[in-house]
Amino acid sequence: MTVTRTEGRHQVALVLLCAAVFLDSMDLSLMGVALPAIGRDLSLPDSTLQWLMSGYAVAYGGFLLLGGRVADLFGRRRVFVVSLAVFAAASLAGGLLSDGWPLVVTRVVKGVAAAHTAPAALSLITTTFAEGPRRNRALGVYSLAGATGYTAGLIASGLLTEVSWRLVFFLPVPVALLVLAAAPKVLPRGLRPPGARQGFDAAGAVAVTGGVLLLVFALTVKNWPAGVMAALLLGAFVAIERRRPAPLVPLEVFRSGTVGAANLAALAWACATIGWQFAAVLYLEHVLDYGPLATGLGIVPMGLAIVITANLAGRLISRWGLGRVAATGMLVQGAGILLFLRAGTTSGTTVDYVTTLLPALVVHGIGNGLSFPSLNIAAVAGLPDERQGLASGLVTSAVQIGAGIGVAVLAAVMPLGDSPLAGYRIAFLTAGGFSLLGALIAAVGLRLGRPAPAAA
Repeated sequence: MTVTRTEGRHQVALVLLCAAVFLDSMDLSLMGVALPAIGRDLSLPDSTLQWLMSGYAVAYGGFLLLGGRVADLFGRRRVFVVSLAVFAAASLAGGLLSDGWPLVVTRVVKGVAAAHTAPAALSLITTTFAEGPRRNRALGVYSLAGATGYTAGLIASGLLTEVSWRLVFFLPVPVALLVLAAAPKVLPRGLRPPGARQGFDAAGAVAVTGGVLLLVFALTVKNWPAGVMAALLLGAFVAIERRRPAPLVPLEVFRSGTVGAANLAALAWACATIGWQFAAVLYLEHVLDYGPLATGLGIVPMGLAIVITANLAGRLISRWGLGRVAATGMLVQGAGILLFLRAGTTSGTTVDYVTTLLPALVVHGIGNGLSFPSLNIAAVAGLPDERQGLASGLVTSAVQIGAGIGVAVLAAVMPLGDSPLAGYRIAFLTAGGFSLLGALIAAVGLRLGRPAPAAA
């Protein structure tokens, strides 16, 4: 009876943690479709509208490493609850405001809050579920929630904007409040991590947070001086960490099992899939004349494929190992991206969605659902509990930085084509190349690392 009650408590905790990552992922896609309506209603210039998108991404990517370490040092449940409450408050404030830059500030605050919520949630899962098949299944569900949130945001944004763009800001509030009400009763309190007594690496925190913020900013707005400053700060961070007795990011963590390869593969994964989504949505709207709602609905089959496959990923990993599943997933994902080259083979023709786009979307979704859970598991495998928050922050940060790189690179190569259609083809080829690179990293790095435990 006690075992059953504990198992049930763990499952409820998993639902709550997945609800939080669902919100974080949904917020990445909710804003895109609503931007034109916000601009018209508030008379905002495009430069301000851009920051409603990039302000969230810059803050999210910049504070993830700090958020992961804060969760380790000050308590994962405490950090999860506080940051989710801030996320809900900023969402509510955004729906009530009518001025441009205060609205941007709410998006930045939400990004900072999400950067603390995500690694806290992921590390709560890895410390609640023992390493092996149970953790693999839990992380598969967690990855599925993130993928579902992104797809749901695309659809909900189109539906809600038809009524009022303010609903896009209000939507996360009731979900967050429900999670906050249940979290103290269900999530494990845990002991204070031993590392908390060793002090906080303030210099390292400032260097890495500033460096990653500037890097994501430079990629988002193509500001190369900011990129140079980012490189200097990140170099200073490495030097600081080598000398600190209790560093923010112990550099030896990258030599632990599969952590280093998983983070590199996750960066390539995000370059491929997030960069591809950026180009594919533009292609659907600008070349095929899809409206925002039609675009969101058109991507739904990919989301369903991700949901189904991610639900099976944990079992496949337990049977075949991390390296094989991750590499296979990246190869299949790359095949789905390259299948988009079949679309619009003659400029001006109407593409048959069922025979051309749908297979590409489904294949991409299957690969995505296999690879992302595998990389999340590999990124935290074999590490002690006191470093789970750090490892979670590292892999989530790798994904956010990869997303910035992928979007920036594909935006840069699209004008190279001698026609809009040719430019999109170059972008799809580039995204496919990122996916193949990730498959190579996963095949070599994850198979050399410690494999996932076999199913019991």
